[in-house]
Amino acid sequence: MPTLENGGGTTVLRRTVDSPPSRSLLTWLIGRPLQTADAPHQTIGRTVGLAVFASDALSSTAYATQEILVVLAAAGVAAFGLALPIAVAIVLLLAIVTISYEQTIHAYPGGGGAYIVARDNLGELPAQTAGAALLTDYILTVAVSISSGVAQIVSAFPAIAPYRVPLAVTMVLIIMLINLRGVKESGRAFAVPTYFFLASMVVTVGLGLLRSLTGTLGVVVDPPPLHVIEPVILITPFLLLHAFANGTTALTGVEAISNGITAFREPRSRNAGITLIWMSCILGSLFLGITYLAVHIGAVPSESETVISQLARTVFQGRDVVYLIVISATTVILIMAANTSFADFPRLSALHAGDGFLPRQLTYRGSRLVYSRGIVALAALASLLIIVFRASVTLLIPLYAIGVFLSFTLSQTGMARRWWKIGHLAPGEEIRERGSVLRPEGGWRLKLAVNGLGAVCTFAVMLIFAVTKFTQGAWVILLLVPILVTIFFAIHHHYRDLAHHLSLDDYAPQ
Repeated sequence: MPTLENGGGTTVLRRTVDSPPSRSLLTWLIGRPLQTADAPHQTIGRTVGLAVFASDALSSTAYATQEILVVLAAAGVAAFGLALPIAVAIVLLLAIVTISYEQTIHAYPGGGGAYIVARDNLGELPAQTAGAALLTDYILTVAVSISSGVAQIVSAFPAIAPYRVPLAVTMVLIIMLINLRGVKESGRAFAVPTYFFLASMVVTVGLGLLRSLTGTLGVVVDPPPLHVIEPVILITPFLLLHAFANGTTALTGVEAISNGITAFREPRSRNAGITLIWMSCILGSLFLGITYLAVHIGAVPSESETVISQLARTVFQGRDVVYLIVISATTVILIMAANTSFADFPRLSALHAGDGFLPRQLTYRGSRLVYSRGIVALAALASLLIIVFRASVTLLIPLYAIGVFLSFTLSQTGMARRWWKIGHLAPGEEIRERGSVLRPEGGWRLKLAVNGLGAVCTFAVMLIFAVTKFTQGAWVILLLVPILVTIFFAIHHHYRDLAHHLSLDDYAPQ
């Protein structure tokens, strides 16, 4: 029988049933359907938020150092000593980007990141460009992180190397299923592995630094052979910029928290901002520590054994149980890094769809109150990339990060324009935009300077990446983003044309 309840002036109709809904294969895989009223209870705190949104950024410490060494190897092993100064420069860039995005989080508590900032301050074309760049990058994040995780497994068990592609695709499907179960459940499932990885890396780096200070660390025993495709004689500025661009993959994922603010508990902005700072501090510390130790032990970048594997077996003096624990933790975090994309890609695609630039179906929530169509689409596209590029991190990296730094640039430029508009408001004046409300604020000049510096730095990195990686595959992204933007506007035109034909505004009954 239905019953009426009155709480807070709102009448709620509740119906009790004699039998629960029948179970099916779908409910067994992703769980029973949730009530729409349960949506506010599916939010997460800072601890789980770090696992959900920071796994991509934190996992990049497993391959960013290796990507720097891959480029420096062209000038010989002697050039590896330049890896640490390059890493320091990248951490300084990380600090600038973090401060910039921390301002974005508080200015746009509704989430959306670069897309919303560009839409409200720069116009639709920059907004769709930022969205296309981010959506592309989220797909690449899944492909790169899963492929890198499989590379860690291959390092420990070389016999499974021929099966790396089907293994990677299987992992994508598993993460898809976990995310289809809902934000809260997927967050809890991924929290333990994230902190397991952090603990294992803190122990590895900490012990490595201690042994380095006491002179007992030594060098890599039986390092893999160094293969250089295009050796150079001199260390040129182009080579250094190329290595810097490779290392900036450590910054991918920093924007994820600003896109997913709505997943956090209230106060959303404060929780998201604190989580961002936590993530950046951990990321910068681990990246510097791993790079220093990798140079110290003479690690060699190789497809057959990762730098993390060489570091772990040198620090722990062999491939014992502790080594296997570190490799397992690294593998898990690299696979989990894909979860950041599964958390943000569906939300961003839903924002695009809500504005009429992607199919409206992407705005629908599934039975577990997540954007299930976006999750499935991401899994399919990432699996296709893994198959085409044979799960090779080296082949996928040139496609990676350009989209991130393009969105960084547009976001920081948009925020700079926002502070400019705020600085020119009259006292008491208020402007309501789609994503936020503009009111006079103190210190707007400093905030403008911070975001302006962030825009200049990220734009410079994007240009460096585009030039140094152009012939290796970056041209694909430079071509793909305009194509996607054209498709977005074609979809938008279709929806506007359809709305015009269905409109009754000009209808005059005879």
